[in-house]
Amino acid sequence: MKIPKRKLFLLIIFAYVAFSLYAAYNVFFSNKVISRVHRVVKKESNAPAGGVRDGAPFVADEWNPWEDEEVEYNSALNKKRKAFKQYMARIDRSKPKRYKVQIWGKAAIGLYLWEHILEGPLNPTDKVAQWREGELQSGKIDFSFYTGPAVVQGHVPLEMNSLVLVLNGREQQKVSYSTRWLEHVQALVQSNTVSHVAVVLLGNEQCNNDWIAPYLKRNGGFVDLLFLIYDSLWVNDKDVFQWPLGVATYREFPMIRPNAQLITSNRPYLCNFLGTVYKNSSREVLMNVLKQSGLDKECLTTAREKWLPQETADSLRRYQTALAQSELTLCPVGINTECYRIYEACSYGSVPVVEDVLTPGNCATGPSSPLRLLKAAGAPFIFVSDWRELSAILERERGISQEQRVDRRRRLLEWYAGFRQQMKERFTEVIEENFFKTV
Repeated sequence: MKIPKRKLFLLIIFAYVAFSLYAAYNVFFSNKVISRVHRVVKKESNAPAGGVRDGAPFVADEWNPWEDEEVEYNSALNKKRKAFKQYMARIDRSKPKRYKVQIWGKAAIGLYLWEHILEGPLNPTDKVAQWREGELQSGKIDFSFYTGPAVVQGHVPLEMNSLVLVLNGREQQKVSYSTRWLEHVQALVQSNTVSHVAVVLLGNEQCNNDWIAPYLKRNGGFVDLLFLIYDSLWVNDKDVFQWPLGVATYREFPMIRPNAQLITSNRPYLCNFLGTVYKNSSREVLMNVLKQSGLDKECLTTAREKWLPQETADSLRRYQTALAQSELTLCPVGINTECYRIYEACSYGSVPVVEDVLTPGNCATGPSSPLRLLKAAGAPFIFVSDWRELSAILERERGISQEQRVDRRRRLLEWYAGFRQQMKERFTEVIEENFFKTV
């Protein structure tokens, strides 16, 4: 029998309405538990069940058909986050720990430490700038350096608790200035702003450094480490270490980078000596030996009677030219055997001829003195005990071939670079071991 289209349409409408009512009943009124669907009951204490809130009917029970999935997802996410944190913690533990140390350069030797030994940068590059600073990494330490006239007490950004202070204690005026800085640092230690202190000291040339003794920790002071220039009897390689004098940075002697020409060039002079000749000194003997033997024609010499603390641009240029054009640099003693000239000659590959005699004072007098630090490092110098030996030395020098001279020059430059690297590593390791060994 054929059903009219109108009746068929009504039947479909009726079935749809009936199914919708059945579904609504099951959703809102049935108490049966449906798989993976749970009811979430949120009851508010300030609204009664079935009441009215904000003008609208309040429904007490709400359900969330995705609650299981959310719980599982959040649980898995938390596990991943925990695992990631553990992974990052393992990475942090495996990284070498780094420390921070600040250096305040309040003496010119600070520039030798920073630029020549540690080979750190300085900004601005202008050498007469009032404030200069730089940063570098050495070993496990991040060093920062501040120097210049504008670096004054209370105005240096101290961002760490470990400090190296570079001072000059050569004469009384310098001692007074250095003492004020030590007292300033002592106040920082007493206020717990600074925990570790080292001092690099240009000591007295006769090794009279008693003024700093009360500041050393072993004497009840606060200075953990002392790096001391010249052959002092205090050096024990525990809390007092010997430090090289270096080049005359106070006269703006630069850091020399060796090149092929410096190594292989034909140098027109056998030797050089440009300096002050004091009356009744071994320097007079030196000049007399050169004149009497006629060797002064083969050596570049300029003598003056009075010592000048500062170089002019012209005198510095002439001095550097003499070093670069001479095979040997003559290094007579002054107040101390160790002098800037030794290191400056090394910078140019000009072999130092060193007067190996002790000078008056309270410095060490052992078998390795004077110049025990350089001798211990195997310095390839020519040592003389009397300048009358110079004639024979220069006679032998005439017989050396250019190839031999170039090889000797290269070995001297390599030794000096290795010596500075050795001092850098020693300085870094001593500070690491003494400042951070319990960290």
